[in-house]
Amino acid sequence: MDRSHVDFTGSFADVYDRYLVPMDFAPYARRLADRVKATAPRSVLETAAGTGVVTRELARILPDNVSITATDLNEPMIGLAQSKLGSERILWQQADALNLPFEDTVFDVVVCQFGVMFFPDKRRGFQEALRVLRPGGHFLFNVWDSFEANTKSPLRIAARIVGAILDREPVSLLAPPYHNAAVIRSDLASAGFTDIQVDTISEPSRAASAHEASTIVCHGSRLRTAIDATDPSRLEEITDIVAEALRSRFGTGTIEGATQALMVAAQRSVSQSRAEDG
Repeated sequence: MDRSHVDFTGSFADVYDRYLVPMDFAPYARRLADRVKATAPRSVLETAAGTGVVTRELARILPDNVSITATDLNEPMIGLAQSKLGSERILWQQADALNLPFEDTVFDVVVCQFGVMFFPDKRRGFQEALRVLRPGGHFLFNVWDSFEANTKSPLRIAARIVGAILDREPVSLLAPPYHNAAVIRSDLASAGFTDIQVDTISEPSRAASAHEASTIVCHGSRLRTAIDATDPSRLEEITDIVAEALRSRFGTGTIEGATQALMVAAQRSVSQSRAEDG
Protein backbone atom coordinates (compact mmCIF):
# COMPACT_ATOMS: atom_id res chain seq x y z
CA MET A 1 0.00 0.00 0.00
CA ASP A 2 1.25 3.46 -0.90
CA ARG A 3 1.02 5.62 2.22
CA SER A 4 -0.61 8.44 0.24
CA HIS A 5 -3.57 6.14 -0.44
CA VAL A 6 -3.98 4.80 3.08
CA ASP A 7 -7.06 5.97 4.95
CA PHE A 8 -7.16 4.55 8.44
CA THR A 9 -10.47 6.14 9.37
CA GLY A 10 -13.52 4.02 10.11
CA SER A 11 -14.44 1.33 12.60
CA PHE A 12 -11.94 -0.90 14.37
CA ALA A 13 -13.24 -3.95 12.48
CA ASP A 14 -12.85 -2.21 9.13
CA VAL A 15 -9.30 -1.02 9.86
CA TYR A 16 -8.43 -4.49 11.13
CA ASP A 17 -9.80 -6.14 8.00
CA ARG A 18 -8.29 -3.73 5.48
CA TYR A 19 -4.80 -3.54 6.93
CA LEU A 20 -3.88 -5.93 9.74
CA VAL A 21 -5.46 -8.90 7.95
CA PRO A 22 -3.31 -8.50 4.81
CA MET A 23 -0.18 -7.86 6.90
CA ASP A 24 -0.45 -10.77 9.34
CA PHE A 25 -3.46 -13.03 8.73
CA ALA A 26 -3.89 -13.52 4.98
CA PRO A 27 -0.82 -15.75 4.45
CA TYR A 28 -2.00 -18.15 7.16
CA ALA A 29 -5.53 -18.11 5.74
CA ARG A 30 -4.21 -19.37 2.42
CA ARG A 31 -2.32 -22.17 4.15
CA LEU A 32 -5.35 -23.17 6.18
CA ALA A 33 -7.63 -23.16 3.14
CA ASP A 34 -5.15 -25.36 1.28
CA ARG A 35 -5.23 -27.85 4.16
CA VAL A 36 -9.03 -27.87 4.08
CA LYS A 37 -9.07 -28.47 0.32
CA ALA A 38 -6.68 -31.41 0.71
CA THR A 39 -9.31 -33.27 2.78
CA ALA A 40 -11.80 -33.13 -0.16
CA PRO A 41 -14.73 -32.05 2.04
CA ARG A 42 -18.40 -31.80 1.12
CA SER A 43 -19.23 -29.43 3.98
CA VAL A 44 -17.09 -27.05 6.03
CA LEU A 45 -17.83 -25.19 9.26
CA GLU A 46 -15.68 -22.21 10.15
CA THR A 47 -15.75 -20.96 13.74
CA ALA A 48 -14.43 -17.58 14.92
CA ALA A 49 -14.53 -16.44 11.29
CA GLY A 50 -13.96 -12.79 12.18
CA THR A 51 -14.05 -10.56 9.12
CA GLY A 52 -13.84 -13.55 6.79
CA VAL A 53 -10.23 -13.84 5.64
CA VAL A 54 -10.34 -17.65 5.72
CA THR A 55 -13.92 -17.68 4.44
CA ARG A 56 -12.83 -15.77 1.33
CA GLU A 57 -10.02 -18.23 0.71
CA LEU A 58 -12.35 -21.20 1.17
CA ALA A 59 -14.84 -19.73 -1.30
CA ARG A 60 -12.03 -19.13 -3.78
CA ILE A 61 -10.34 -22.49 -3.55
CA LEU A 62 -13.09 -25.04 -2.85
CA PRO A 63 -15.36 -26.50 -5.57
CA ASP A 64 -18.77 -24.88 -5.92
CA ASN A 65 -20.56 -27.95 -4.59
CA VAL A 66 -18.85 -27.70 -1.18
CA SER A 67 -21.06 -26.00 1.41
CA ILE A 68 -19.44 -23.40 3.69
CA THR A 69 -20.93 -22.26 7.00
CA ALA A 70 -19.10 -19.31 8.57
CA THR A 71 -19.77 -18.38 12.19
CA ASP A 72 -18.51 -15.95 14.80
CA LEU A 73 -19.66 -14.84 18.24
CA ASN A 74 -19.31 -11.19 17.17
CA GLU A 75 -22.20 -10.22 14.91
CA PRO A 76 -20.61 -6.95 13.61
CA MET A 77 -17.60 -8.98 12.42
CA ILE A 78 -19.87 -11.45 10.62
CA GLY A 79 -21.82 -8.56 9.12
CA LEU A 80 -18.67 -6.96 7.78
CA ALA A 81 -17.43 -10.26 6.39
CA GLN A 82 -20.73 -10.92 4.65
CA SER A 83 -20.85 -7.44 3.16
CA LYS A 84 -17.37 -7.85 1.69
CA LEU A 85 -17.88 -11.34 0.28
CA GLY A 86 -21.59 -11.64 -0.35
CA SER A 87 -21.41 -15.12 -1.82
CA GLU A 88 -24.70 -17.02 -1.90
CA ARG A 89 -22.88 -20.32 -1.31
CA ILE A 90 -21.89 -19.25 2.21
CA LEU A 91 -24.23 -19.51 5.18
CA TRP A 92 -23.34 -16.79 7.68
CA GLN A 93 -24.46 -17.31 11.26
CA GLN A 94 -23.76 -15.83 14.67
CA ALA A 95 -22.68 -18.72 16.89
CA ASP A 96 -20.64 -19.57 19.97
CA ALA A 97 -17.90 -22.11 19.22
CA LEU A 98 -18.45 -23.57 22.72
CA ASN A 99 -22.16 -24.14 22.08
CA LEU A 100 -22.65 -24.71 18.37
CA PRO A 101 -26.25 -24.59 17.09
CA PHE A 102 -25.82 -27.56 14.76
CA GLU A 103 -26.81 -31.21 14.81
CA ASP A 104 -24.30 -33.98 15.47
CA THR A 105 -22.04 -35.31 12.69
CA VAL A 106 -22.99 -32.84 9.94
CA PHE A 107 -19.62 -31.41 8.78
CA ASP A 108 -16.56 -32.93 7.16
CA VAL A 109 -14.21 -30.19 8.37
CA VAL A 110 -14.24 -27.67 11.20
CA VAL A 111 -11.70 -24.89 10.69
CA CYS A 112 -10.69 -22.02 12.97
CA GLN A 113 -8.05 -19.35 12.33
CA PHE A 114 -6.47 -17.74 15.41
CA GLY A 115 -9.67 -18.12 17.41
CA VAL A 116 -8.97 -21.06 19.71
CA MET A 117 -6.77 -18.87 21.94
CA PHE A 118 -9.90 -16.92 22.92
CA PHE A 119 -11.99 -19.96 23.88
CA PRO A 120 -12.62 -19.63 27.65
CA ASP A 121 -12.84 -23.42 27.80
CA LYS A 122 -10.59 -25.02 25.19
CA ARG A 123 -11.70 -28.59 25.80
CA ARG A 124 -15.36 -27.62 25.59
CA GLY A 125 -14.68 -25.94 22.25
CA PHE A 126 -12.84 -29.04 21.03
CA GLN A 127 -15.69 -31.29 22.18
CA GLU A 128 -18.15 -29.19 20.22
CA ALA A 129 -15.97 -29.40 17.12
CA LEU A 130 -15.79 -33.17 17.54
CA ARG A 131 -19.56 -33.45 18.04
CA VAL A 132 -20.48 -31.74 14.76
CA LEU A 133 -17.86 -33.63 12.74
CA ARG A 134 -18.72 -36.76 10.83
CA PRO A 135 -16.63 -39.86 11.65
CA GLY A 136 -13.33 -39.38 9.84
CA GLY A 137 -13.81 -35.61 9.81
CA HIS A 138 -10.99 -33.13 10.31
CA PHE A 139 -10.45 -30.29 12.77
CA LEU A 140 -7.92 -27.72 11.51
CA PHE A 141 -6.82 -24.59 13.34
CA ASN A 142 -3.86 -22.33 13.97
CA VAL A 143 -2.63 -20.36 16.97
CA TRP A 144 0.18 -17.88 17.41
CA ASP A 145 3.47 -19.21 18.69
CA SER A 146 4.98 -17.69 21.83
CA PHE A 147 5.71 -13.99 22.17
CA GLU A 148 9.42 -14.82 22.29
CA ALA A 149 9.18 -16.75 19.01
CA ASN A 150 7.84 -13.65 17.24
CA THR A 151 10.68 -11.19 17.70
CA LYS A 152 10.45 -10.10 14.04
CA SER A 153 6.75 -9.33 14.22
CA PRO A 154 5.91 -5.57 14.00
CA LEU A 155 2.86 -6.18 16.17
CA ARG A 156 4.89 -7.83 18.95
CA ILE A 157 7.56 -5.14 18.74
CA ALA A 158 4.81 -2.56 19.12
CA ALA A 159 3.32 -4.48 22.04
CA ARG A 160 6.59 -4.16 23.96
CA ILE A 161 6.61 -0.39 23.42
CA VAL A 162 2.94 0.12 24.20
CA GLY A 163 3.26 -2.12 27.24
CA ALA A 164 6.11 0.00 28.60
CA ILE A 165 4.15 3.21 27.99
CA LEU A 166 0.95 1.89 29.60
CA ASP A 167 2.77 -0.05 32.35
CA ARG A 168 1.31 -3.32 31.10
CA GLU A 169 2.86 -6.70 30.35
CA PRO A 170 3.22 -6.83 26.53
CA VAL A 171 1.77 -10.34 26.35
CA SER A 172 -1.40 -9.14 28.08
CA LEU A 173 -2.05 -6.72 25.21
CA LEU A 174 -2.35 -9.47 22.60
CA ALA A 175 -4.28 -12.69 22.10
CA PRO A 176 -4.20 -15.01 25.15
CA PRO A 177 -1.23 -17.40 24.84
CA TYR A 178 -2.00 -20.98 23.82
CA HIS A 179 1.09 -22.38 22.16
CA ASN A 180 2.33 -25.31 24.24
CA ALA A 181 2.19 -28.23 21.81
CA ALA A 182 1.97 -30.82 24.59
CA VAL A 183 -0.98 -29.02 26.17
CA ILE A 184 -2.73 -28.66 22.80
CA ARG A 185 -2.28 -32.38 22.09
CA SER A 186 -3.57 -33.29 25.55
CA ASP A 187 -6.62 -31.05 25.27
CA LEU A 188 -7.51 -32.45 21.84
CA ALA A 189 -7.00 -36.04 22.97
CA SER A 190 -9.15 -35.44 26.05
CA ALA A 191 -11.91 -34.18 23.76
CA GLY A 192 -11.71 -37.41 21.76
CA PHE A 193 -9.57 -36.47 18.77
CA THR A 194 -6.95 -38.75 17.21
CA ASP A 195 -4.14 -38.34 14.64
CA ILE A 196 -3.10 -35.02 16.18
CA GLN A 197 -0.37 -33.06 14.39
CA VAL A 198 1.19 -29.76 15.49
CA ASP A 199 3.54 -28.02 13.05
CA THR A 200 5.48 -24.77 13.44
CA ILE A 201 5.11 -22.42 10.47
CA SER A 202 6.28 -18.92 9.63
CA GLU A 203 4.96 -16.24 7.30
CA PRO A 204 6.09 -12.72 6.32
CA SER A 205 4.65 -9.61 7.96
CA ARG A 206 5.01 -6.73 5.51
CA ALA A 207 4.04 -3.07 5.31
CA ALA A 208 5.04 -0.24 2.99
CA SER A 209 6.73 1.78 5.73
CA ALA A 210 7.32 2.02 9.47
CA HIS A 211 4.57 4.64 9.75
CA GLU A 212 2.10 2.42 7.94
CA ALA A 213 2.98 -0.62 10.07
CA SER A 214 2.68 1.44 13.24
CA THR A 215 -0.70 2.82 12.20
CA ILE A 216 -1.92 -0.68 11.36
CA VAL A 217 -0.97 -2.20 14.70
CA CYS A 218 -1.87 0.77 16.90
CA HIS A 219 -5.20 1.53 15.20
CA GLY A 220 -6.39 -1.90 14.06
CA SER A 221 -5.29 -4.46 16.64
CA ARG A 222 -5.94 -5.23 20.30
CA LEU A 223 -3.33 -2.60 21.14
CA ARG A 224 -5.93 0.02 20.20
CA THR A 225 -8.27 -1.36 22.84
CA ALA A 226 -5.59 -1.02 25.53
CA ILE A 227 -4.67 2.51 24.45
CA ASP A 228 -8.29 3.65 24.36
CA ALA A 229 -8.96 2.13 27.77
CA THR A 230 -6.01 4.01 29.29
CA ASP A 231 -5.92 7.35 27.46
CA PRO A 232 -7.35 7.59 23.93
CA SER A 233 -5.88 11.07 23.51
CA ARG A 234 -2.41 9.48 23.32
CA LEU A 235 -3.17 7.29 20.29
CA GLU A 236 -1.31 9.40 17.75
CA GLU A 237 1.59 10.06 20.12
CA ILE A 238 2.03 6.35 20.76
CA THR A 239 1.65 5.58 17.05
CA ASP A 240 4.55 7.95 16.31
CA ILE A 241 6.72 6.38 19.04
CA VAL A 242 6.08 2.90 17.64
CA ALA A 243 6.80 4.13 14.10
CA GLU A 244 10.19 5.43 15.18
CA ALA A 245 11.04 2.12 16.85
CA LEU A 246 10.04 0.16 13.74
CA ARG A 247 12.07 2.54 11.58
CA SER A 248 15.11 1.92 13.78
CA ARG A 249 14.58 -1.85 13.53
CA PHE A 250 13.67 -2.24 9.84
CA GLY A 251 14.91 0.94 8.15
CA THR A 252 13.13 3.65 6.20
CA GLY A 253 11.82 1.47 3.38
CA THR A 254 9.42 -1.45 3.26
CA ILE A 255 8.90 -3.33 6.51
CA GLU A 256 9.96 -6.96 6.07
CA GLY A 257 9.03 -8.66 9.31
CA ALA A 258 7.86 -12.20 10.07
CA THR A 259 5.44 -14.06 12.32
CA GLN A 260 5.42 -17.61 13.65
CA ALA A 261 2.42 -19.81 14.44
CA LEU A 262 1.39 -23.40 15.06
CA MET A 263 -0.75 -25.30 12.54
CA VAL A 264 -2.84 -27.98 14.26
CA ALA A 265 -4.68 -30.88 12.63
CA ALA A 266 -6.77 -33.54 14.35
CA GLN A 267 -9.31 -36.12 13.26
CA ARG A 268 -12.46 -37.73 14.55
CA SER A 269 -11.96 -41.48 14.39
CA VAL A 270 -13.95 -43.27 11.70
CA SER A 271 -15.08 -45.85 14.23
CA GLN A 272 -15.90 -43.39 17.00
CA SER A 273 -19.37 -43.87 18.43
CA ARG A 274 -21.69 -41.36 20.04
CA ALA A 275 -20.97 -43.02 23.37
CA GLU A 276 -17.35 -42.01 23.04
CA ASP A 277 -18.34 -38.40 22.40
CA GLY A 278 -19.55 -38.09 25.96
